[in-house]
Amino acid sequence: MIKIGVLNLQGAVSEHVEMTLKAIENMGKNNEIVTEVVRYANEVAECNGIIISGGESTVIGKLIKERGIDKVIIENKIPVFGTCAGMVLLSKKTDYDQDILGIMDIEVKRNSFGRQRDSFENEINIFNYSYPGVFIRAPSVSSILNGNKNESSNIKNQVQILSVLDSNIIAVKQGNNIAMSFHPELTDDTRLHEYYLNQILELNNDN
Repeated sequence: MIKIGVLNLQGAVSEHVEMTLKAIENMGKNNEIVTEVVRYANEVAECNGIIISGGESTVIGKLIKERGIDKVIIENKIPVFGTCAGMVLLSKKTDYDQDILGIMDIEVKRNSFGRQRDSFENEINIFNYSYPGVFIRAPSVSSILNGNKNESSNIKNQVQILSVLDSNIIAVKQGNNIAMSFHPELTDDTRLHEYYLNQILELNNDN
């Protein structure tokens, strides 16, 4: 049985849990995938994938480090799906001094689209289809770091840009990790969660 953990350290995570459950049902994989809320390193270690939702990235990052969750994710190579604050935490560099996982070769600008009053919804293009993007104090990728541009590096491990809005990079993938600046869990569209879940299934089938 595949286990997907939704990291619950700060902020609302129930929407991600509900969206993941809907995605599992839509995929017809109720007998293959389960999801649950996780808070500690030993719980994370039991997961095949981790979702990090929006919230205060500084608070979440601090707790991830204090609880040793970062070590578990990195050592076990657990694929992470990070949205909004999750994008910040997956990056190797941000425009603020804070604890981060640092597992994707990206630099992220926090609050790239403005503060809370500037939150908005906008149709975006991702995986060649239109998707309802919900942006709340959203970050964006300000640069792809030079270490990712080594011609001898494995293409699979390079950063892939999945979506851009008004010249801002809003979704990327590197290896088995996915970072998005918007909130797919606040829509009724399960396709992005399904994409992540299918990736986890493929990884475990290969193993």
